[in-house]
Amino acid sequence: MAASDLQDGIAVITLDQPPVNSMGHALRARIVQQLDAAQADPAVRGIVLAGSDKAFSAGADFTEFGTPRQLQEPILRTVLERVETCPKPVVAAIDGVALGGGLELALACHARVAQAGARVGLPEITLGLIPGSGGTQRLPRLIGLAAAHALMASGQPRTAQQLQDSGLFDRMVDDGAVAAAAALAAQLAKAGPPFPRARDRMLDAAPVHAFVDGQRARLDARQKLQPAHAALLDALAASALPFDHGLQRERELFLALLPTTAARALRYQFQAERASAKLPAELQAAPRAVRCVAVIGAGTMGSGIAIAALDAGLRVLLLEQDGSALERGLERVAAHYRGRVTAGKLPAKVAAAHEARLSATLDWARLAEADLVIEAVFEDLSVKQAVFGRIDAHARPGAVLATNTSYLDVDAIAAATARPQDVVGLHFFSPANVMKLVEVVRGARTTPEVLATAMAVAAVLEKRPVLTGNAFGFIGNRIYNAYRRQCEFMLEDGVWPEQVDDALTGFGFAMGPFAVADLSGLDIAWRMRKSQAATRDPRERYVDILDQLCEQGRLGRKTGAGYYAYPGGKQTRTSDATVREIIERASARCGIVRRALPPAEIQRRALLAMVNEAALLVAEGVAARASDVDVVLVQGYGFPRWEGGPVFWARQQDRAELDSDLQRLAEAAGHGAVRADLGPLLCD
Repeated sequence: MAASDLQDGIAVITLDQPPVNSMGHALRARIVQQLDAAQADPAVRGIVLAGSDKAFSAGADFTEFGTPRQLQEPILRTVLERVETCPKPVVAAIDGVALGGGLELALACHARVAQAGARVGLPEITLGLIPGSGGTQRLPRLIGLAAAHALMASGQPRTAQQLQDSGLFDRMVDDGAVAAAAALAAQLAKAGPPFPRARDRMLDAAPVHAFVDGQRARLDARQKLQPAHAALLDALAASALPFDHGLQRERELFLALLPTTAARALRYQFQAERASAKLPAELQAAPRAVRCVAVIGAGTMGSGIAIAALDAGLRVLLLEQDGSALERGLERVAAHYRGRVTAGKLPAKVAAAHEARLSATLDWARLAEADLVIEAVFEDLSVKQAVFGRIDAHARPGAVLATNTSYLDVDAIAAATARPQDVVGLHFFSPANVMKLVEVVRGARTTPEVLATAMAVAAVLEKRPVLTGNAFGFIGNRIYNAYRRQCEFMLEDGVWPEQVDDALTGFGFAMGPFAVADLSGLDIAWRMRKSQAATRDPRERYVDILDQLCEQGRLGRKTGAGYYAYPGGKQTRTSDATVREIIERASARCGIVRRALPPAEIQRRALLAMVNEAALLVAEGVAARASDVDVVLVQGYGFPRWEGGPVFWARQQDRAELDSDLQRLAEAAGHGAVRADLGPLLCD
């Protein structure tokens, strides 16, 4: 709630709605009530709006989205109008965060004081929306169109220090924002009205429209698929209108975005990510303390995991089997920090402090120092079992032992130790210091305490953990394999790799499956296929195009050719006759008469394959929640966030059409294809 306190004629209205002062209806109503009381009190000369050191206000109350309370008066626009038209000066004292509606509240004040470390932003674009309470109209009037657009289009918060010279803040302090705001309010009161207001500033129409037209021309393909980006530019164009007209246009655009698929999908994904970070009730336990992490394997993945742990403030022990491999790993880490410092993204002192927490060793006995041991060696079961045998001999009792396997049996790896209860899968995605997703794999004997520790460590590393059962490929790779297999079927049916990739990037994927395969290396999938060859049913439909490419030495970008040729270097791809001949021969061997597939059919077949596999995973209990599937695919596999994920996508489709299309897909796949029951998957 909001509470007021009178200090030397300045009323301090404190936004008190823990934990982050979200602008729910109750807080909005109390702000108006306190403003009315302050206006009516002759002893009050000025007003300060203040939050806490954690938050001025983090913005709208997410739980009210789409409910009647969101539009119940006083709505935020009404609160802001009361602030802006208050006959006594109102100054915002910003500490912690001021995001979304919280920043819009500050923009409506007559002045703003910020602590240097406060973080401000308008993140609505990340939810498929635009600011709906004057942000697109007031912010350009205060800091200029280009700076305002940059802040809103990225959705990323910035520190007050970074915006010090923007014109957003009237004063900046290292400490004591409330006291500084009270002094400024007293100063404004003494000077008397009219008090400065963003709405009273005018923007020239010609440069506004020139800027907006220029930005509209620069929208990339993925931004064009998200209606909020175009709507933001429409709202900014309206900042050339009289203020109230621009405000009305912003509101129209905001309300039009609320029911769009993109906005609903982004809100869903936000909630799904919050849910995925929590263990089911029956598995919740207190995590073990982790201060030192040992990473075994200093290759690309191991080095990335080490960097993520160093960035999180943990002590890291990097272990390798030979000195040259260890030196290469250390150089990877050092090169990363050199690059960050050179790019101005990290102070040299901070980078040095991170590197100082890293120790490198060839001595397995030093594993006794670690609270968490993460194995990140070659993806081979016998190799990993041998490593875990050595871990078991040296890790201290109570240490958590994690494998970074991407598809191997965690229980088979845990069997190499005398303490399988302490073994867990931590499947990082490459590059591990960048990618947010971590699959936390539960073995048959993994204890809840170990799972809780794995989830907690992932959070400390600023990752998004998702619990998964111990099944081949876990959630992500199993679904991706089904997706890629369907795309390979389509090659045999009549399309070329670039047609599949173009159709799927046209849907919004960051990359198509064949471009991804070339980037990661075709030999990875080839090794996996060869390891499974003995158990493959010869009656199943199997596409050997990838095998033939690998047999010809076409392993992807690293060899200059894969599904594509790269004659001009790794950034230039072309389709060539060799690949087309291999594909055509594959079709002929199967007796398939090739036919053209339109992009919409390519997209639907690929998505249906994902949905079917997702339903199987949920039915088998590999995924604890259906929404966990969507978090994995969005965070780790480039599924367009504004489409929500395959489960969300399926829930938007007609059920009868889904069932019939999946049946046709299963029949075309032939022997061994399993047609999933969609019922549990489609229940919200």
